[in-house]
Amino acid sequence: MSIRDLNRLDTLPEEEEEDYYYDMHPTKEDLMGESVAQQDLMSHLISLLKELYHIEGWFVSGNLNIYRTADKKEYPLAPDVALFKGVVLSRATRVPLRSWKMVLPERPAPTVVFEICSKETWKDDLKKKPEKYRQMGVKEYYAYDPNMPQYWSDRPNRLRGWHYQAGELIELKLDERGWLWSNELDSWLVPDGEFLQLYDRAGRRRLTLTEAERAAKEAALMSGAAERAAKEAALMSGAAERAAKEKAWAKLRELNIDPEKL
Repeated sequence: MSIRDLNRLDTLPEEEEEDYYYDMHPTKEDLMGESVAQQDLMSHLISLLKELYHIEGWFVSGNLNIYRTADKKEYPLAPDVALFKGVVLSRATRVPLRSWKMVLPERPAPTVVFEICSKETWKDDLKKKPEKYRQMGVKEYYAYDPNMPQYWSDRPNRLRGWHYQAGELIELKLDERGWLWSNELDSWLVPDGEFLQLYDRAGRRRLTLTEAERAAKEAALMSGAAERAAKEAALMSGAAERAAKEKAWAKLRELNIDPEKL
């Protein structure tokens, strides 16, 4: 079954409907809950990635259980944010998904994952999950601490990242600005307090759809204001010109000179 075939399905394949244990029972992460900082950043990153790949329509998920084997009791990994490059799902296929079973056809590992650190998870996010995602087949993994104060105190920056090259786990080095380059996202990852921003190669911040719409409206308003100011300036210039002309003509008339005959 190809991705193209999957897009034409109105319902999930029969084997997709087979539930794993943790499709119906909470994991320990499910029981932890999420802070407002986590929720806001998850929503922001998902929106950014969907906007970045809106033409391709690649699948982006949040907190989706991912299983590597056919073992129905397997304990899943559920990245806070995951991007599946090259995977396009129709709405009818995407909406009912309860989990992602990599043993099924056309179910690759996510390409890029993000974990947003909390008091309960940050140690695992840094110590255990880089290796777990390597085993899964993820190409890039990023951990971000949006909390104030930060939970990891051994370094000032909030962002850490790893990529996987020939099966090897390699931690990425921040540049002098504290930015990380993502080959898979073709973007700079830029810490911004409780948020993580994406910038393109030219140094322009990538916008969510909401931000892009707001920027377009603001640009239109500024353009309209500039146009009105230009018209007002032209009217004022014309009025000043007429006033100067009338003053000159009045002076000529005082000298008994008819300006109409000049």
